[in-house]
Amino acid sequence: MKRFFTSESVTEGHPDKVCDNISDAILDELLKQDPTTRAAVECCAAYNTLMIAGEVTTRAKVDYEAVARSVIQRIGYHAGGFAYDKCQIITLIHGQSPDIALGVDASKELKAGGEEEDAIGAGDQGMMFGYACRETAELMPLPIVLAHKLALRLAQLRKEKIVGYLRPDGKTQVTVEYDGRTPVRVDTVVISAQHNTHVTHEQIEWDMKELVVKDVIPASLLDENTKYFINPTGRFEIGGPEGDSGLTGRKIVVDTYGGRCPHGGGAFSGKDPTKVDRSAAYMARYICKNVVSAGLADEMELQVAYAIGVARPVSVFVDTFGTGKLPDDEIAEIVKREFDLRPAAIIKKLGLRRPIYAQTASYGHFGRDSYPWEQTDREDLKKYLK
Repeated sequence: MKRFFTSESVTEGHPDKVCDNISDAILDELLKQDPTTRAAVECCAAYNTLMIAGEVTTRAKVDYEAVARSVIQRIGYHAGGFAYDKCQIITLIHGQSPDIALGVDASKELKAGGEEEDAIGAGDQGMMFGYACRETAELMPLPIVLAHKLALRLAQLRKEKIVGYLRPDGKTQVTVEYDGRTPVRVDTVVISAQHNTHVTHEQIEWDMKELVVKDVIPASLLDENTKYFINPTGRFEIGGPEGDSGLTGRKIVVDTYGGRCPHGGGAFSGKDPTKVDRSAAYMARYICKNVVSAGLADEMELQVAYAIGVARPVSVFVDTFGTGKLPDDEIAEIVKREFDLRPAAIIKKLGLRRPIYAQTASYGHFGRDSYPWEQTDREDLKKYLK
């Protein structure tokens, strides 16, 4: 059965990603000085103004404005209303709500005489999803992998000055044709690249096809029927926060699986690991990747749900889309038996109190080997196949 699936990515200069990058850079600076920091830092950027808001409880001393300006400079906004040295920055930071802290500081289970791993209760209610499949070497869906690689290539061409007219903002989108659940070809590629005023649309089209698409997408996936939409409006000179407002956490589908898997709604950037929105989503990916890598399934979706102030998840749900070598309910029981999903245990297992988050703020939180939740170190799960 023929079907099509589409995923998108954006560069770090996209206004929402500017905000994600600043939020995670601030979090890393806090964690460098105080690994026990509690933080939920969010940014809003519009035209020439950045607002940094949220809750932070820490012993660290961080100059939020200086961190933000450094990130904006690194991304590449050196001129215009949102230039790193000219934009207005408003900071509205306060401590964590004591009502939330009640459940995070000591879980319901710890108060009842629990274990060390019960030391932290979930920082909020909610459901988190993980996913893995065999479509790519990264065990990620092909459309989002290609979209990220196209966006990364755009950034590389700009930063290395291979294409001098490119500016920081950009978006990519890839539609893959499937035969059943097997990807067979790329049907459509969309690239929107911010540029200066001294380049023709024809030049942009040629460069994007020759230097971006052909560099990233294997020739075997492209054919005479592949459609290309390069800067479809014909012009993309005004970009970043000058062109559109940006918010932390507004690109959660770009951050995860490109829409292949459901999303619980919680964003990642700017949040310390006591927030299960982030840490449990990372653990869910780790579990799915290891289950698929060990051969228990070719595709797996995992949902984990929590109640605020309670360490243990209230539910664990598995769907292998008919690819499981065992029934889904048995795999769910294996997950509960083999993986500790309490926040303190997740933090310890994945080493999440370290300043490792700035690198996640662009081009996806999953699918890159440098992240601890991408390790495939549970080959012992193969024992369940015997």
